[in-house]
Amino acid sequence: MPRHISQISQAPAYEQYRLSNGLRVVSLTTRSSVSYIGVAINAGSRDEGENHHGLAHFVEHTIFKGTERRNSWHISNRMESIGGELNAYTSKETTVVYTIAPAGDPERAIELLADLIANARFPEAEIEREKEVVIEEIKGALDTPSEMVFDEFERLLYPDNSLGHDILGTPESVSRLTSADCRNFINRCYTPGEMVLFVSDPSGAERIQRLAEKHFGSLARPDSTRQRIVPALPHSFSELRDRQGHQAHTLIGAPMFSRHDPRRYALMLYNNLLAGPSMNSRLNQELRERRGMVYTVESNLSLLSDAGAEYIYFGCDRNAVDKCILLIDRELRKLADKTLSAAALDRISRQYCGQMLIAADNGEATAMSMGKSLLFFDEVHDASMIAERVREVTPEQFREVAELVCERSDHRLTLC
Repeated sequence: MPRHISQISQAPAYEQYRLSNGLRVVSLTTRSSVSYIGVAINAGSRDEGENHHGLAHFVEHTIFKGTERRNSWHISNRMESIGGELNAYTSKETTVVYTIAPAGDPERAIELLADLIANARFPEAEIEREKEVVIEEIKGALDTPSEMVFDEFERLLYPDNSLGHDILGTPESVSRLTSADCRNFINRCYTPGEMVLFVSDPSGAERIQRLAEKHFGSLARPDSTRQRIVPALPHSFSELRDRQGHQAHTLIGAPMFSRHDPRRYALMLYNNLLAGPSMNSRLNQELRERRGMVYTVESNLSLLSDAGAEYIYFGCDRNAVDKCILLIDRELRKLADKTLSAAALDRISRQYCGQMLIAADNGEATAMSMGKSLLFFDEVHDASMIAERVREVTPEQFREVAELVCERSDHRLTLC
């Protein structure tokens, strides 16, 4: 086994258990002076319903505005008074509510999270004030074309599916949301069987299990049937929308498979080689370093429960868009037309596994990753496990995903 992989293989010991009400718990006993505790929920913007766009994100904002025994000040002060923080975020399919705090008192965070999940009451006055905050957030996104291009692209990629609408919603849809809408959403979606409590803390697993049962064990909401519709494979499109800007923002997308497909490990390697975070990625070298045509180029994966996409984004002068697209097409074709040698694939794997090793040193990212992977896969997929799967990718499997990306990368949108 290569030496650079052996460090990743020293996997931490995760403790997993399920409470009597169906809530899954995963804990990692650390030596860190910082504790990361949160709840990952299988609910996002695709679960809102046609008339409630932006509701999942709005609930994430307003869940902090009051419970049956705490007002918004008491909620925020609960963690901040010891130097910690309480935060949350929402995606298409997931909401995460979490705390970061000095280690030593996990019950403070677990009790607070349980109170928010079980007893949030969404006071009308707070709801009305928060609408203005979220609407300003929406307006800010509309003024940021590098963000807006992703939202507009997904409308085209998923035209008849709930995945196609913005996570933030629109000013009109958010202005219509009510306290009752928020309560109904949390009662329907924040259920024990659709949540994972994750804890990264020096406390032992037995203590965490007792605290989880104490504060979350009485939550008795029944799990509801999900109404997620698998998106159809979209027709190709190529659009240019002129907003009279100085720069062009282009997104090229290839519809792919879900996060459960075994080909995902080959796709991870492909994405990293194509335009991952390193300066030596194929597209960064070709478009930025050699030609100076873009100020940024990157590729990203969005793998969901039943769909996925490979995204290539670049920003450049509006007169250089067509040339950049031709160069990107050429690089995609190179990867699709020729099988990598075993040595080349090993170099790519070495780099990717090294990046994971560094990322695994981030306590916050590791805690969230273990929570979400248990939510998605019913087991923890940590850096060690992913590295093993990545090392098993063959040159033929790599080329298979390269051919698929090349074949399907005829979905394009430019905002300029």
